[in-house]
Amino acid sequence: MLHVAASLFSPSIHIPTDFNTNFLMITRWIHFLAGITWIGLLYFFNLVNVPFQKELDAATKGKVVPLLMPRALWWFRVAAVITVFAGLAYFGNIVGTDARNGGGSAGKVMLSFFVIWTIVWAVLYAVLIPGKGALDKGPVIGIIYAIVVIVAAWIFLSINDQGWQSNRLLSIGIGGGIGWVMMFNVWGVIWRIQKRLIAWTKENAEKGTPMPEQAKRMARMGFLASRANAYLSIPMLFFMGAASHYPMFGK
Repeated sequence: MLHVAASLFSPSIHIPTDFNTNFLMITRWIHFLAGITWIGLLYFFNLVNVPFQKELDAATKGKVVPLLMPRALWWFRVAAVITVFAGLAYFGNIVGTDARNGGGSAGKVMLSFFVIWTIVWAVLYAVLIPGKGALDKGPVIGIIYAIVVIVAAWIFLSINDQGWQSNRLLSIGIGGGIGWVMMFNVWGVIWRIQKRLIAWTKENAEKGTPMPEQAKRMARMGFLASRANAYLSIPMLFFMGAASHYPMFGK
């Protein structure tokens, strides 16, 4: 009887002791925590903050923006970097394991990943720069972004589907690539614009300094980049989840 009772209250717990298992688990955990923070703030900005800011008058905005946005954007951009680089560490292990098991080239996969998705960001950024005519319309930009990302995903799969690459590698190669683009949007567009808008808003509230002429155009550009990230996060999260739970790639 005592033996049965003891077995009920003595669960079998085995903590792995090898370095690689623990390193990958901690890396993945950090990736999750930072990713939740990053995407959570992204959704806050798009779903809550944008409509909220439209309802503020200039005086109130001058008090709220300099206090709220620097703090929120600090967590936003730091979480983006941690998410991406923790993810890359985990992705690199998957690529290395697949390459060793299948006799393939890990370097080719990683090189194609960085080249393809960095080019994607450069193209998408170039689309935002004019900010005039059709390229100031959200639906038009959305269609262009979708086409570019789909073509990039197709190219990545075409280059890296030789039979030894797993579904995890190929799915994360797309989802992680979209995340790479999103991180560049955070640092190369959103933060670069927002820090100037915050400073101008503060000076306008404290000293009465007029907002520069380019402020409206820059705000629009930052908004479009943030909204693009929000939409890009949808397929990004799908492909990250599909890596281990939806075998759709590979042979």
